[in-house]
Amino acid sequence: MPPVVSRLAPTPSGYLHLGNAVNFVLTWLLTRQAGGTLHLRIDDLDRARLRPAYLDNIFRVINWLGIDYDHGPGGPDDFLRHHSQLLHLPAYNRVLRRLALRPGLVYGTRRSRTGGIPDLVPLDAPGAAWRVRVPPKVYVAGLDSGKVTIPLAALMPDFIIRKKDGVAAYQVASVVDDLRLGTTLIVRGLDLQPSTAAQLWLAGQLSETATFNAARIQFHHHQLLTNEAGQKLSKSQQLPLEAGVLAESQGQRAVFRAVAQLLALPKEAGESLTALQQAFSNSPGFL
Repeated sequence: MPPVVSRLAPTPSGYLHLGNAVNFVLTWLLTRQAGGTLHLRIDDLDRARLRPAYLDNIFRVINWLGIDYDHGPGGPDDFLRHHSQLLHLPAYNRVLRRLALRPGLVYGTRRSRTGGIPDLVPLDAPGAAWRVRVPPKVYVAGLDSGKVTIPLAALMPDFIIRKKDGVAAYQVASVVDDLRLGTTLIVRGLDLQPSTAAQLWLAGQLSETATFNAARIQFHHHQLLTNEAGQKLSKSQQLPLEAGVLAESQGQRAVFRAVAQLLALPKEAGESLTALQQAFSNSPGFL
């Protein structure tokens, strides 16, 4: 097995909620137990929703949780100067150009949603987004320790790989970034399993991205946290919106207890980060 290299990959489009914090701690635990390397990778290509307060909140939540990372920005200014995804636009564009050369794979459109009759336009038409023709199903061997069939065309029909503003979309940028970082462990919520399948399928279209595959990278999709109504927690649902998880009435224990529950650890493991790490270290073989 290759060395474990993982990442925290938040988006500064809102204040981080409880689910984000749980994913952070779970990723940290898995990486540290394996003696691996952890990167902080902030996905900031969505410039319309980026706010300085949201960017600052990422670093505040990490400090609040008491976790660390090995590589990445030390704060908002360092991120914007030296780690922003804008610095990697040439790498994303190279992959986009190569994908566009694949016969029948990429088409241009000005419609905002899939469905209906495609309004096909040339890829170089002003305001055109680039979409890929998605197969009905994607078979992924090794995903979450098993073989999974994802009905990709139903869940993510002809997803966008380049937005109307000419900037690479998430699915392309995430693959390129993970290859650049040498990522071998990706921890995501179960709701992102279709996105994982989309990225694996897309990466397999090119030789230069083909190493983004389930044979080299371990994927762990954890169960989602829900509110009392059974709805998935999101940035928009969490109140107060101006604080996110930092306003959690139970403090960090709410995060640690949720992680302990996801890992089927004793309840007392969720009392502190130290207790959580100790209990988890006595549960070998998770990875």
